[in-house]
Amino acid sequence: MPENRNPYGSVKKSVLDCVGNTPLVSLDRLFPDPGFHVIAKLELMNPGGSMKDRPARFIIQQGLKNGTIPPDAHIIESSSGNLGVAIAMTAKVYGLKFTCVVDPKTTKTNVNILRQLGANVEIVQEPDDQGGYLKTRIQRVKELLHTIPDSFWINQYANDLNWQSHYYGTAKEMAEQLEEPVDVFFAPVSTSGSILGCARRLREKFPHIRIVAVDAVGSVIFGGKPGKRELPGIGSSRVPELLNPDEIDDVVYVSDREAVEGCRSLLGKEGIFAGGSSGSVVAAIRKTLPKLSHPCRVLTLFPDRGDRYLDMVYDDEWVAGLESDVTNQLIVT
Repeated sequence: MPENRNPYGSVKKSVLDCVGNTPLVSLDRLFPDPGFHVIAKLELMNPGGSMKDRPARFIIQQGLKNGTIPPDAHIIESSSGNLGVAIAMTAKVYGLKFTCVVDPKTTKTNVNILRQLGANVEIVQEPDDQGGYLKTRIQRVKELLHTIPDSFWINQYANDLNWQSHYYGTAKEMAEQLEEPVDVFFAPVSTSGSILGCARRLREKFPHIRIVAVDAVGSVIFGGKPGKRELPGIGSSRVPELLNPDEIDDVVYVSDREAVEGCRSLLGKEGIFAGGSSGSVVAAIRKTLPKLSHPCRVLTLFPDRGDRYLDMVYDDEWVAGLESDVTNQLIVT
């Protein structure tokens, strides 16, 4: 065998090398108006099932490379589900221990996946002062840091590697995949890492693009009134340290019920089986299209798969228990 030949060829060395290079797809069946072209990046096709594979891999690889994460570290993180699964997958490849702090709204499927991947799962039970569980989860993370030897907190809410993983990954791919300019980019928010990383890279290629954050009714990220939220993975009961609201042009609030309707219409029209935040994006685009000029090219991303929401979004009994919608308006920030 020649000395410089790659022994792997086109074979990936691990599942982590399969992260990224997700496709773009037109949503012409869901949005048939010829004046609009809506395009979605299918981040749900990452091997761990969500776009959170990108920050999990990027943060841990960079940490191991620069020494901030020791090779025998015990990773700790708060997660509503998807990042936890992504970290568990990454930790498995690198032989790291991992404890994930979740809450009662984390789907049963995600909790089961975490355990199957060998993660320790801590479930907090007490809601925080905003009605969510994020502050309670973070408090538990801080407690565990004092009791678990060699522990390391990734802190997705304040870690710049979070947004950088999307700048160098998700958005870099979109910029390369898109042959023509796009006018508006919609993205769901939680830590704000994905929307900021994507916005910063997309604006380099499309300087006039408008960035629209899709937030949950009851989330406080952009100063909204705190309220009850059932869907995990979108919205927050605290403002993430990463957030820079000056980089967001508009915010659209979507209720749980609207997100459900978005998920089901996406499945029914496009055959795309996606999670709650993807349905929120669909609902937000529907609300906003009448306000956009013709013609308009819209870009978005679908963060995760729908199979983890079978007992929520796709369960009629669960949906029937949702509170009635409140009025949601487009808010220009």
